[in-house]
Amino acid sequence: MKIEKIKLVDLKPAERNVRMHPPEQINEYKRSLEKFGQTKAIVVDESNNILIGNGLFLAITELGWKEADCCRKTGLSENDKKKLMLADNRIFDLGSDDLSVFDQLIRELDGDFDIPGYTDDLLNSLVMDAAETTEMLSEYGVVDGDEAETIRTATVDDRPAPSAAPTPTPATERQTATNSAAPAENENTNFVICPECGAKIWL
Repeated sequence: MKIEKIKLVDLKPAERNVRMHPPEQINEYKRSLEKFGQTKAIVVDESNNILIGNGLFLAITELGWKEADCCRKTGLSENDKKKLMLADNRIFDLGSDDLSVFDQLIRELDGDFDIPGYTDDLLNSLVMDAAETTEMLSEYGVVDGDEAETIRTATVDDRPAPSAAPTPTPATERQTATNSAAPAENENTNFVICPECGAKIWL
């Protein structure tokens, strides 16, 4: 694979890029470039259209560099160029981390966590021992006396007043039906009112 240096002004970013590059990612790209330099090439076609490496191009541009290391792919059809762009993003996504090896490497760094793509807080939490974890969890949710009193007072004052409960109709209340529309098949005209739903229950 032949690497050639191409001026940034001559490179053409993809008009339709499959991968979106939020500011957080570009900032980490820049951290990596400043720390290690450019470690992978931007892939371009015969016309300097970027096929792989649009995010890298953005980061290099923001750093104010004038040129980038590029690999030129020639002889690809327009369909193959699209397929290459899709494949490059997808194949990377299919990989997964070996967490046991990751943990070993992080511990071997012995606190030197200046790693582009990671924050110190995240990496410190990954190597925290049992005692440190217990101490951190024991402090979670703890509030001082003044704050506790404020919370307690607000809880009591903000509690809604209870609504008056409806007075149930006694189950033993009996009424004599005077409505001629009572069921004809029921000769008994006495009924009680259901205390739950208020329906008439014929006796």
